[in-house]
Amino acid sequence: MGSSVAEFPVPQKTLTLDIKGNKTDLVICRYDDHIMVIVTQIGAMGTILHARKEEGVSIDPTFNISVVFGKRDEPMMVACARQLIEHISNSRASRQLVLSLGLKDHSSETLKGVVSAVIENRLW
Repeated sequence: MGSSVAEFPVPQKTLTLDIKGNKTDLVICRYDDHIMVIVTQIGAMGTILHARKEEGVSIDPTFNISVVFGKRDEPMMVACARQLIEHISNSRASRQLVLSLGLKDHSSETLKGVVSAVIENRLW
């Protein structure tokens, strides 16, 4: 598992790890108003999701997750984005999330591994 952190021009982390026997490349970038996470096992971007916390009068936070490109019939990908935006929004500087998932396997175990890896290597 390799990891590197670069601060210019955009703070980012890149690493390679094994999730359920698949080589998985992970890139996390922190912009002023967004966090971008690219996770790929196929060497391509895959499905791209956008997640944000809705500001409103309700005490309980509401989150909006949408598929920008790719598979729209994968509820586990939406759940993955929701878990990550909840963690991001708990930080002081709440940012929106752009998440790219190019995975060979869309099982709950794989997506739990993705969420764990991103949270362990967070930049927010």
